[in-house]
Amino acid sequence: MTARESEPAHQMVSRELRAGIAAGSYRDGVKLPTEAELAQRYRVSRQTVRRAFQDLVADGTVYRVPGRGTFVTESDGRYLRHHGSIEDLMNLSSDTSMEVLVPLHRRVDIDAASRLRLDTDVVYTVVLRRIHEGVPFVLTTVHLPEHIAKPLIDAPEVEAGAVSSHTVIGLLEPRLDSPIVEAAQSITVSPANAEIATGLGCEPGHPMLRIDRLYSDAGGQVIDLSISYFLPEHYTYRVTLRRSTL
Repeated sequence: MTARESEPAHQMVSRELRAGIAAGSYRDGVKLPTEAELAQRYRVSRQTVRRAFQDLVADGTVYRVPGRGTFVTESDGRYLRHHGSIEDLMNLSSDTSMEVLVPLHRRVDIDAASRLRLDTDVVYTVVLRRIHEGVPFVLTTVHLPEHIAKPLIDAPEVEAGAVSSHTVIGLLEPRLDSPIVEAAQSITVSPANAEIATGLGCEPGHPMLRIDRLYSDAGGQVIDLSISYFLPEHYTYRVTLRRSTL
């Protein structure tokens, strides 16, 4: 059974609604479908839909007006993405495009190799930026171990200048023996260097939101190190934190 097949019904509904919201289906005050309409669409109970709406309200994605309906919370024109799962990260492909600036290539990078826990200094690296509604908002450098990168090396999506709706982890997953189950993440602030400034059209030294993610598979093997620099004026990061026990 895949992770998607074992996903709770309310999470499936909230994920689908987030994808529709991110794609702009409910802009400018357009009301979301009712509980009854969604229950019929997804063949689930109204209680399941209600739980999905509760999740979206809790993380600020939507708000509900008694007697009127459910509406999207405005985000002041920034790219807004709720991250709560590996699936959410893969779903970046639903409303943004990936443009490859530096193709997947073999190189020596001692720091990246160390973070990937390799016994060699050789990694495979690709540099890309993501674009939302014509505006680049993040530049990402992805480092991969050689055995993980090899099945991807000839893929047209990681050639220089390629533009697609994919994510790197989305491209990797079908080629892996074991699925991605974890992303260890750190968030800091860092100034833009010349490469970032050129890629995102900002000035060198511009404050950036830096997010590092170290992806692991079900066997605990580290398979991907992604280092991303986001333009804060074009990006809002949101995550929901819940108590582990009541």
